[in-house]
Amino acid sequence: MRAITFAEYGGPEVLRLSEVPAPEPGPGQVRVAVRAAGVNPIDWKILSGGMSEDKKPDGEQIPGLEVAGVVDAVGDGAAFTVGDEVFGWSATGAYAEYALTKAVTRKPSSLSWADAVALPVAGETALRVLGLLGVKSGEVLLIHGASGAVGRVATQAAVALGATVLGTAGQRSLDDVKALGAIPILYGDGWPERVRQATDRPVDAVFDASGHGVLPDSVELLGSKERVVTIADPAAFQLGLTFSAGGEDGQSAEVLNTILEHVQRGLRIAHGKSYPLADAAEALRESQDGHPGGKITLAVS
Repeated sequence: MRAITFAEYGGPEVLRLSEVPAPEPGPGQVRVAVRAAGVNPIDWKILSGGMSEDKKPDGEQIPGLEVAGVVDAVGDGAAFTVGDEVFGWSATGAYAEYALTKAVTRKPSSLSWADAVALPVAGETALRVLGLLGVKSGEVLLIHGASGAVGRVATQAAVALGATVLGTAGQRSLDDVKALGAIPILYGDGWPERVRQATDRPVDAVFDASGHGVLPDSVELLGSKERVVTIADPAAFQLGLTFSAGGEDGQSAEVLNTILEHVQRGLRIAHGKSYPLADAAEALRESQDGHPGGKITLAVS
């Protein structure tokens, strides 16, 4: 099968389009013929070696966490059958024509492949942090980076909970944030005062999905460190704040089905550029630039 691989850490330039054996499913496992793979910042962070203390990867590696495709082979006791359309997390790397899955659920026919593959990472992250913050109906939640992939899901989910959401974004995204049900706030110098002007109610919790140095002012605005969570700013460790990096515990079919409940209530997904598999390096470069304008995906087949 064709797959994007790397055998050393570095930038997107170390990626290669290779021919490698297709993985074979073991007991309980499912293999999918990949239709779309999601591109996430974690992909290029792993590629850079920043997530590992080793000097070299353990053999040839395939990037990619998010996968959507058609089941084409199953192991003994698997919960799916050949022909099922599924999406979720890959166990063997998603930037490939075939992948074994870690946790998947059935894809509704109403979802495109690009829609489905945009959901696992952003959805799990958004719901996890809203849970950590304990956001409730009637509260005021400030979301930094409300127009990004995670911020969009968090904004819509918090609004569905009955919270009032203040969402920071760039000038070109303010109307989009408003359409998601939030009060849009222009990010950049002076944002705390714009928040105060936007509502006469105190902010109850802060979700930082942007990582643009907003934590100190967020603590001052909130008057406490207790309900501030970031997924993007390592300054949290020095400031005594919660940095939520997630992990494999959240990668489950149950989480995917919870995300689908939000989809059924009208969750809106923003799409960026879709690249062919062979152009995965370009996709990662765009992700590194930090302004994709929507979910970046790879169209595999």
